[in-house]
Amino acid sequence: SCSKQRLTKNNIVQHFEKHCCSEFCSNVVHFFSQKQSEDGKTYFVKIHAPWEVLATYADVLKIKAPFKANDMENREMPMGWLATPIRLPENIMHPEPDNFTATFDKNKSKFFHLDDTDKDTFFPPSTRNRIVYYILSRCSYGSKCDEKGIKRLLNNGTYTAAFPLHDCRYWESSSYPNCESDRYKLYRHWARFLCFFKEQPIHLIRKYYGEKIGLYFAWLGFYTEMLLLAAVVGTICFVYGLLTYEENEWSKEICDEKIGGNIVMCPLCDRKCGYWQLSKICNSSWVRTLHEMNNYSYLHLHIVTLFLEFWKRRQARLEYEWDLVDFEEEQQKLQLRPEYEMKRVRGTSSKKKKNQLYMNV
Repeated sequence: SCSKQRLTKNNIVQHFEKHCCSEFCSNVVHFFSQKQSEDGKTYFVKIHAPWEVLATYADVLKIKAPFKANDMENREMPMGWLATPIRLPENIMHPEPDNFTATFDKNKSKFFHLDDTDKDTFFPPSTRNRIVYYILSRCSYGSKCDEKGIKRLLNNGTYTAAFPLHDCRYWESSSYPNCESDRYKLYRHWARFLCFFKEQPIHLIRKYYGEKIGLYFAWLGFYTEMLLLAAVVGTICFVYGLLTYEENEWSKEICDEKIGGNIVMCPLCDRKCGYWQLSKICNSSWVRTLHEMNNYSYLHLHIVTLFLEFWKRRQARLEYEWDLVDFEEEQQKLQLRPEYEMKRVRGTSSKKKKNQLYMNV
């Protein structure tokens, strides 16, 4: 049974860090006292997941890993040379080789593209961070059944923050030869104002930040491209309306004193408004002519429809390339939130004792 003893903050920290050491191995959990921090007040813990931990939880979480090179030929886009000014280098657009993937199995690691030299880079940063957070969210810090998880420790103020570290400074490459410096590459080729006309390195974003953020920026870039198309069509319609400004018959009739000036309109309100002449809306009718010439609103509806259909195609392509088919369903089955995960309790029946599962909701 779970004890109901209340723990002090120091005991909570010691208990939690003890469980972290048992999960990650004590030689990769580094503790830094207040004297070692820059402000002399902050106490922090640095955690590194070794290969054994990564391989074990990659097997538990059913993470997909490359096992064979893709031998399918990629089709080149017709007239692709027109996009040369906005293209990025090949090593930025495709930072990883194109491989077929399968669910990682620690006992069958020899079938994957893995050797002793690249164990530190076999899993991308986003996957390593995901595994570490999965472990931290389930580490116990007390004797109660519900006293577990880094999120609870952040909410009750035991720890101030918990976040993954970047691999290098964003404005310069790492001095370590084995560091890939993906953050520096993203800053140099993507996160600068002078790169606004370049295509986005979606695959590099996905490698560094994960699939969810990669899909978000893929959608954002595609949305901006379709807005550019709508802006071009709208500009053409506006210029055409400006050139045919004086040929609009109904605006001429409204502004004509013999026609619009002789038409009396009903009051716009019940008490204080009086009757008014149609010619008073002469200026607004000309402005409306510029914006509604050639039924631009109908063209806009067609552009929205094209946006939805083209985005479905783009999303399906990314799901295939990143192997995300049924990704959400798998994550819902394998990664329930800790506070809603099943607990094992002992129940009794009239015949024998047996284990029962129930949801903590």
